Amino acid sequence: MVEQLLGVTMGIADTVMVTTIGEFAVSGVAIVDVINNLFIIAFGALATGGSVVVSQYIGRRDKKHSTLGSRQLVYASTGAALVITAVGIFLRRPIISSVYGAIETDVALAAETYFFISALGYPFLALYNAAAALFRSMGNSKVTMLTALLVNILNIGGNALLIFGFRMGVAGAALSTLASRGLAAVILIALLMRGRYRHSAVSLSGLFKIKIDLPVIKSILGVGIPNGVENSMFQVGKIMVSRIFTSFGTAAIAASAIATSINSFSYMPGNAFGLGLLTVVGQCAGAKDNQAAKKYTARIMKWGYVTLAVINGSVLLFMTEIVGIFNLGPEAVQLLKSYLWIHCIAAPLFWAPAFILPNALRAAGDVRYCMILSSVTMWIVRITTSYIFAYTLGIGSTGVWYAMGADFVVRGIFFTGRWISGRWQGKKVI
Repeated sequence: MVEQLLGVTMGIADTVMVTTIGEFAVSGVAIVDVINNLFIIAFGALATGGSVVVSQYIGRRDKKHSTLGSRQLVYASTGAALVITAVGIFLRRPIISSVYGAIETDVALAAETYFFISALGYPFLALYNAAAALFRSMGNSKVTMLTALLVNILNIGGNALLIFGFRMGVAGAALSTLASRGLAAVILIALLMRGRYRHSAVSLSGLFKIKIDLPVIKSILGVGIPNGVENSMFQVGKIMVSRIFTSFGTAAIAASAIATSINSFSYMPGNAFGLGLLTVVGQCAGAKDNQAAKKYTARIMKWGYVTLAVINGSVLLFMTEIVGIFNLGPEAVQLLKSYLWIHCIAAPLFWAPAFILPNALRAAGDVRYCMILSSVTMWIVRITTSYIFAYTLGIGSTGVWYAMGADFVVRGIFFTGRWISGRWQGKKVI
């Protein structure tokens, strides 16, 4: 959870520092972050697949295959990252224009600069995600937490130096993030190769003696591809609804970007619990202990509800002070407050079953159901309803946030029903 908090802090630090340049800079970074997330999903999907496979081998106490799976995850992540990097670098301009259409010139220039530098960091991000997933698979998230702390310190310091000292603007923010992520990836990979973890169940010892094991990679992809498709559909949906904000001007884009950053704090514990479920339920599934999986999932869901209520309640209580941190105009401030009110009411009630619980299903191997349901609800509920609320009913950009709440409700109902039915039991991963 601390690691998730540090990750969110890193994003907010970038946003706060970039706001000093102007709303065009915040908008440019926000546009690229949405596109970046679509590419980054591939790394997260592979890491999830590797985490589930390795966790189940650990649950079986099969060290030979858990270490083999660890190396295969790194190979697959590196290959995917190199391809995506090439796509991002050479096609960044047509990607931005095809997704967002005509945007203001200063916003477009900031977006292109940020996109180019971000793409250079994809391989480091992929390696970091893979290594962090491996540490979590063996129940050791302390190392990734400390590494995330180091990354935050370097990123904030680098932002201050490059944005304010050298006046590099959005390029400074991107370069600082690139350098800090690169160092984090090197540290984690080195620890798994040569540190005290080299004899653990997820050792990367002998990583450079490359040997591809297709059956193991197939198992990783068996979880990773459906998860990647699911997350890709989710991100494509976010891109489509984000075009609504561009049609309502720079103030709406900036307000939505900042609201998303603030709301990330409420997702932080839920995302952490979800990562925990991948490891815990994965090991239970590997040991064929479904009762333990149910017990631990119930406990984690309870804490998910509690933390979501506390964090979102705090945002509502201190909303004026939080919004005042950002250098926004009156229109953007008003929009930001509207977005926050909607989210802080919907999230504590409906987010946990919609986004924490599916990780238990994935860890047990029920990935296709998660993929199909998430894709269907994104297109039918969030995207369609967003356009109806924003344009047909004339609610404006705020309608997108109402549609988001409706998406939480529908997802939560179906995922809860799936878990209670027990149809996830008996799914095979390895």
